[in-house]
Formats: sequence, C-alpha cells, structure tokens
Amino acid sequence: MTITKEIVAEHGLAPDEYERILAAMEREPNLTELGVFSVMWSEHCSYKSSRKWLKTLPTQGEKVIQGPGENAGVIDIGDGDAAVFKMESHNHPSFIEPYQGAATGVGGIMRDVFTMGARPVASLNALRFGDPSHPKTRHLVGGVVSGIGGYGNCIGVPTVGGEVNFDPAYNGNILVNAMCVGLARTDKIFYAAATGIDSPVVYVGSKTGRDGIHGATMASAEFDDASDAKRPTVQVGDPFTEKLLLEACQELMASDAIIGIQDMGAAGLTSSSVEMADKGGVGIHLNLDKVPCREEKMTAYEMLLSESQERMLMVLKVGREAEAKLIFDKWGLDFAVIGNLTDTNRMVIEHQGAIVADMPLSPLAEGAPEYDRPHTPTPAAALFASPDTHPHNLPDTLLHLLADPALASRRWVWEQYDSMVMGDTLAGSGGDAALVRVHNTNKAIAISVDVTPRYCFANPIEGGKQAVAETWRNITATGATPLAITNCLNFGNPEKPEIMGQFIGCLEGMSQACRALDYPIVSGNVSLYNETDGIGILPTPAIGGVGLIDDHTKAIGAGFTQIGQRVYIIGDDGTHLGQSLYQQIILQNKNCFAPPCVDLDQERQNGDFVRQMILAGHITAAHDISDGGALVALAEMCLASFNEGNIGCAVDIQASHAFWFGEDQARYIIAVPVTPADACAALENEAAKNNIRLTSIGTTQADTLTLPDHAPIKITHLRTTHEAWFPTYMEGK
Repeated sequence: MTITKEIVAEHGLAPDEYERILAAMEREPNLTELGVFSVMWSEHCSYKSSRKWLKTLPTQGEKVIQGPGENAGVIDIGDGDAAVFKMESHNHPSFIEPYQGAATGVGGIMRDVFTMGARPVASLNALRFGDPSHPKTRHLVGGVVSGIGGYGNCIGVPTVGGEVNFDPAYNGNILVNAMCVGLARTDKIFYAAATGIDSPVVYVGSKTGRDGIHGATMASAEFDDASDAKRPTVQVGDPFTEKLLLEACQELMASDAIIGIQDMGAAGLTSSSVEMADKGGVGIHLNLDKVPCREEKMTAYEMLLSESQERMLMVLKVGREAEAKLIFDKWGLDFAVIGNLTDTNRMVIEHQGAIVADMPLSPLAEGAPEYDRPHTPTPAAALFASPDTHPHNLPDTLLHLLADPALASRRWVWEQYDSMVMGDTLAGSGGDAALVRVHNTNKAIAISVDVTPRYCFANPIEGGKQAVAETWRNITATGATPLAITNCLNFGNPEKPEIMGQFIGCLEGMSQACRALDYPIVSGNVSLYNETDGIGILPTPAIGGVGLIDDHTKAIGAGFTQIGQRVYIIGDDGTHLGQSLYQQIILQNKNCFAPPCVDLDQERQNGDFVRQMILAGHITAAHDISDGGALVALAEMCLASFNEGNIGCAVDIQASHAFWFGEDQARYIIAVPVTPADACAALENEAAKNNIRLTSIGTTQADTLTLPDHAPIKITHLRTTHEAWFPTYMEGK
C-alpha cells in the first residue's frame, strides 16, 4: 500500500513528522510500520509537547528509590518496605464508554504497580464531570462509578479515597484519573529494561483482540460531535483475569527468572516491546504467529496496536521458560515465547513467514519528537473586593454551601466501592487522607488526591502550588509525614499558546511546592487535547500524595472525638473570597478573580507544627481548611464525629463572612483536650514559641453547631442537608 498524505493524517502524524520518519527509516514505511510510529509518537506515549517541561520537575529525594521513567514510582518506607504508586488518565475512553473506560483505567494502573513487583493495596480516583444539569452527566457519573467499583471490587483491592467534582468546563470531556498504591520489598523491585542477547521475550495474560486499536492515538486528539463513533477504540476489561495475572506474576517474581517486565498498556505490544528493548539498549525480534489471539485472521497491524487488557510482556533468563510456563498454566493464563532479544537495536516483526516491519528502535522511543510549543502566560486576575453586605446569615449560608453539588457528601459514590477488602484499611473515603496499614506492622501509608482547577485557571502558578500543598496538608492532618507525589496533568490543546501557558505555569507552581515541602514527584501522566469542538477543560493537574506514619495508633481523623474540647484555627485569619465557592455559589459571581496565594514557608511551618502536636498526643482531631473555608471545615468535623455520636461545636467568636468562608491557605482546624488543666495553655505556648498563629474559636458540645446570635443547628440537620443531593440526583428526581 502506498502511504498517502491522507493516511498519514489519519494516523495523527503531521507532515513534518512523516518527513522525520522517512529520514529515520531511510525509505518509505509500510502501513504496519507507520502504525507503530503513529502510536509511539502520539502525545499519550511520547509526551512530545510536555517532555521539555517535565524535565524541570524535582524528582529526587532521600526516600526516592525510583523516579519517573518506569511503570511506577518507588519510595523507601523503612524496614525493607517500599511503596510503589502512580496515577494515570483514562479520560477519552470514559467519555465514550464510561463503564469500560473507567474499569480499564483502574486495571491499567494496577498493572503498572504490580509490574514493579508490588502487591496493590489501595486504589483512589479523581473524577471531573460536567454541569449536573447537562443531559449526559448523570449517565457518565453512573457508568464511571460502576466501572471503578466493578473492577476494583472484583480484583479485591480496596478503593479508599478520591474526589468527585462538577463544572460545565467538563461537559464535553470528563476526567477519570486512577491512582494505585502497592507495597513491595526494596530488594524485589522489577524494572522494564530488557537485557541479555537471545533472552526469550514472553507474552503472558489474556489473548489479543481487536479492542483498543489506536486507543493511544485517540487519547492524543480532540473530541468532536462524532466521538461516539470511536467506541471500538475503548478497551474491555476483565478483573477476574487481572486477579489471576497478579497472582501468577507475584509467584514468578518470587524466583529470579525475570530480567524485565512491562505492562501492555497504551499502544499494547508495540509500546511494551519498544520501551523494554530501548531501555536495555538491545534489539528485539518478534514472531506474531506465536501471539495468542482471540479473533481470527488478525493482521500484524492489529496485533501490534491492540490494547486488549490484562497482558504483560516479559524477558526471562535463558532456560527458565518451562518453569515460568508451569506457573501461568496453573493460573489458567496464556503463556507464549514470541521472540528474543538481539544486538541490532532494531525492532523486527515477523508474521506468516515474512518480515512485516523492520525499524530502528531509537527514533521510536527517545528519538520521538520533542516540541517547545509557543506559550502565553495567563494574565493576572483582579483581586476580589469582599462586599459589605451578604445575602444570607451565617447558618443559612453554611447550609446552602453544604447542599450544593460542589460540597455535598460523596457518600453515594464511595459506598459503591469496597474499601475494607484485605483488612488493612484504617481510614477510607470522607476524611483528609486515607490510611492503609502496612500488613503485619504498626506502619501505615497515608494517601490523598487533590487539585482545585478554578485556582489553576485563574493563576496557574498559584494553582499548581496549591494542588501540591493541599495533598501535603491532607496527609499531615492525619499525623503522617508526606513523602512523595504522583500526578496526572490534564489540559486542553497544547497547540494553543494560552493552554501551553497554563501547563507551564502549573508545573512551575508544582515545582516550587515540591521543593519547599521536600515532596518530590516520582511518577505521573500527561493527558492533553482534552477538548471538544474547540472548548477545553479547566487546567487540572491532579496530585496524588503518599506519606507514612510509623505508628498508626497515633494517627487521628477529622471528626471530633469528645465533648468539652477546645477548637482552634491554625493559620492566618480568612480574608480571601476571590475564586472561592462563596463567591461563585452564594454571591453568584462567576467572574475570574485571583485565587488565594500559597505561602510555602507558612505551609511548611504550620504543617510541621500540626504533625508534631499530633504525634505528641496533644491534638485529637485535625482537618485542613480548603473548599468553602473555615465554617465548612468546622461543619465537616462535626459530621465526621458520627462514630462518636454527633459531636458539634459552640463557636464563641464573632467574625465576618470573609473569615468563615475565605479560602486562605496553610490553615487547619484542630481539637485539643482541656484536661489536664494546662493542656490548652501548653499548646498555645508551643505555638507562640514556633511563631504559629493560633485562634481559639469554640468548644465541642453535644448534638449541635452553635454560632453566636443564631439558633443552634442540629448535627442531624447538617447531615441530612449534606447527604441529600447526590442520591436524589442519581435517582433522577
């Protein structure tokens, strides 16, 4: 077949990129070779618009064992234990087919983690949907939540946290970001690099079908009104097969038979074989006649580009094939030796007795295009002037915010997920951070996912800083020490200078925060072209943070635990209503104003103090102040006291709406016992010694939240108001 400019365009390649392919090949590629280049040079696989800027991120740290560049990041959590984690996007597939898109997103990120030798112990997600009134939103929410629960529950990994948010900017392009955390021994980490000439290349897992072909290319393109026609590019997942694959891999990993291992994710067999060989500095020869297929008469093009799920590629030590095959046969999985490593630094593909592709490896991997896209910084947004009068009193304003889709309880969502399977979940969804015990130890990992896109849109640098800082605060509020992050960078079309400006600004803010907080980035994913008909999403750099507490019995939650304790705000007085939910929901002012600034020195100072006081036993409850401001955070602490029996708070200070609903950063609400008699005084003295701003705001009490000069609000009324919206919405009422 002659390669025409139309065929090149259909493969998502620009004319100048095709010229580069001709130069690399020193001839015209055939269709199979063009398909391989198209997926390897797609935005999803090559990071061609983002690589230049990703190199600026801080990726090193005292606890970092493996940073970006592998299937997942790895950090040392002591005693020979390692935490392995990553976050990835499955946005485009989830918009087209929400159940399978979300399910395979969960399955894919779990494979990234157990490919490294870890056993997955926790799953989280960050979900963004369009306006609740949009005709597709309810369907998308239901499908995505069902897909996450269906896959995670079946494979037996607890879903312990995440976030769900709505904004009209996501009407045509939802975001489904999946995060997984696993545990491994530091001396049993597995990597992708393939070495050893003549070493066997082995295919394991499910059979290859025609699902997911060109999925990576689709994920690197904008949507339009015909996007539903792309359903064939959405993979179909099977969590029961993935469970078998997990156990078989873990069993083989207990031996020393594996040289390298790679998940067949985006671009399937193509990307896994190219990446393994390129990282090992070798060539690879594959015979596609030996690939297990579930459909007849599959072409080489289809086999190489299929994104069928639950598949792995391994390189084994010579002579260990039979031993490995016995394990995969026992688990009822396909096992096939489909090739070997060579010294050619080329990818050679054989099919039906003929060589159907012969390509140099370097241009496919590290030699992929890298662009410095034109970029325009986001203009500075104006400061918001707080009004002198407010439309509602404090209790009515609070109830209004708690009932709004932006803040309403997500209980309906997390109750679809099994959060307790495996028996090590100490705290799941609904708090600041999830806590999962390291099995048979006193240690626990703390995990949080967060980002505030409206801040990133108004000021990408401050928004990037805030996304990192909020996960740091969430982990700190449990008593754990934040150690490292993963990210999923969701943006619109990078060929638009204003979008590229948002991307660069957010990464600058993230870098500043990671450096200031000793919180390096060890893994991540970039998802660009999140647009439909030219309308892009809000810049959404989702951050997944991981921390450690050495003794989980010292960890605390957000809920009040006893009546009669003093309640304090740590941090400056709230004054910043710009870009707040109060501005947008209560004042109905949708204009873009400057978000709150993030003082990273103050973040570090306040957070370290909170953690120190928690571990010393001086604080019984802590909650960071974020969306909605201090009064919303206080109400959430009352609602989180349910296990102790509806504990509220008697507020004893008069303050403005800006104080209660401003979203100033670096702030926490804490509860402190009043006994022994000098406990509060001791904490206040310690705060003063460390130059920590501490404001006493009230005392915990039974059953009600009481604000000065207003009738008490029953905690049961707060709860009903907070939890009503989601189930009512999903029932279509």
